[in-house]
Amino acid sequence: MKSKKLFLLLIALLALLVMTACGSSDDAANDNDSDDATTADTTADTTTEDVAETSDETYSVGISMPTKSSTRWISDGESMVQFFEEQGYETDLQYAEDDIPNQLAQIENMVTKGVDVLVIAAIDGTTLSDVLQQAADQGIKVIAYDRLIRDSGNVDYYATFDNFQVGVLQASYIEDALGLADGNGPFNIELFGGSPDDNNAYFFYDGAMSVLQPYIDNGQLVVPSGQMGMDQVSTLRWDGATAQARMENLLSAYYTEERVDAVLSPYDGLSIGIISSLKGVGYGSDDLPMPVVTGQDAELPSVKSILAGEQTSTVFKDTRELAKQTVAMVDALLSGEEVPVNDTETYENGVKIVPSYLLVPVSVDINNWEEALIETGYYTADEFE
Repeated sequence: MKSKKLFLLLIALLALLVMTACGSSDDAANDNDSDDATTADTTADTTTEDVAETSDETYSVGISMPTKSSTRWISDGESMVQFFEEQGYETDLQYAEDDIPNQLAQIENMVTKGVDVLVIAAIDGTTLSDVLQQAADQGIKVIAYDRLIRDSGNVDYYATFDNFQVGVLQASYIEDALGLADGNGPFNIELFGGSPDDNNAYFFYDGAMSVLQPYIDNGQLVVPSGQMGMDQVSTLRWDGATAQARMENLLSAYYTEERVDAVLSPYDGLSIGIISSLKGVGYGSDDLPMPVVTGQDAELPSVKSILAGEQTSTVFKDTRELAKQTVAMVDALLSGEEVPVNDTETYENGVKIVPSYLLVPVSVDINNWEEALIETGYYTADEFE
């Protein structure tokens, strides 16, 4: 009997040991499951953070401007930096001071630093092919800013004003001021063009000549110097001193007995030089009124010259709007959305037609300068006191 009881006790103890072992295994399994869940949660959290960091990536934009010698380009650069940084971009703004090797070096440095987009207002639009190929090799997009970059297939978009219309506005002002549409004339006119390495200069000149050429052909306008065409009237680097010297030569050679009635000037910086040479020989007096002198960019000295009765008009291109449009194009480009353009036919750069966005220029004179320049906040009234 004792043996039977002992046997049953051993069986019970064995069963208890088995149950205890099973319980320990289950707890271990539960612990492992808990660890796996914790690991999975941690992995999920890490993945979410990584995605968030990726989605919050800060893009960088390299901005290459030609020179600080023109207040217009200073305004362009400052406006772009402001608008890009308001949208969360990092910016690298460089001015090349009209030195082509300097601009090339600055752009190469931006490429080396790995910017995401280049916005370039070229000094010479034909010299950038190699550096733009370097940019393309690194997947860097390129927007030509106001000046078309030529001879490269690596220009993605172009942001500018309607440059042909700029010339039309300048010439139309001369047409109206002289009463050419009413048959008045003949009048003497001299023609000035922009820099031959700036593609825009040809659009300005061609736009102006689309209005003036018929009056030259019928004799209402006379060019005493005979100097016509960009090969004869261009002004390298848009240099005002060069324009002043040329105007002085024209006056001494062709206007000892004649008076000049109008000067087609495509840019305010040239206009100031031209006016200086005119005043030097007596224009602007009661006996010798100042001729009609056009301009472009509504630079402060030229607006003041208009108010003083010297320069007659300018063409206002609101660089703030051009900067905003450029930011919108970059935003769309980097987000994979359709980039806003409104011209896909006009701007052929020697390799391709560059999709473009053209803004509308405005003619400004003594009658509308406050509306165009003060009321829009481009200048303050204090700047004219």
